[in-house]
Amino acid sequence: MAPTLYDEKPEVGDLIEIFRGNYQHWAVYVGDGFVVHLAPPSEVPGAGASSMMSVLAERAVVKKEELWEVVGTNKWEINNSLDDKYQPRPAHVIVREANALVGHELPYCVFRGNCEHFANELRYGKAESRQVRKAGEVVMVAGVAAMVGFGVFALASALFGGSKKENKNEK
Repeated sequence: MAPTLYDEKPEVGDLIEIFRGNYQHWAVYVGDGFVVHLAPPSEVPGAGASSMMSVLAERAVVKKEELWEVVGTNKWEINNSLDDKYQPRPAHVIVREANALVGHELPYCVFRGNCEHFANELRYGKAESRQVRKAGEVVMVAGVAAMVGFGVFALASALFGGSKKENKNEK
């Protein structure tokens, strides 16, 4: 069951991480039960797999909505995990800038400008996405593993494959 406002009370400027299954949606708490978030066209609570189509969107709208409307039935948490890396900006600055962006359509790119980049930019002044970094690390590890696998295959072929050819030539 998702937390209620009585279980977890966000403070102004907190980042809200919403778990949508295969990805997380991010918003900034601006007070009085409202959040500001960067919403691609398919970003609606409970959209499920169709929200994955967000990766194809090129534009997104900054919206101010009630936290519960954005969360829907999904699990969520306050996540200011970059506080140990960056100094958060003053809450009144975060809220002022977030509210000033409401209604604007912004470029959207899952790799360089997604909702997590947007939220972190507001809180820390740094557009950063751990989701993208983690995904990149997985791709890099998979690529290295594939190259290592290919390298082992090539080495084995060179060592063992060549000897059969030499043996045939000797006969």
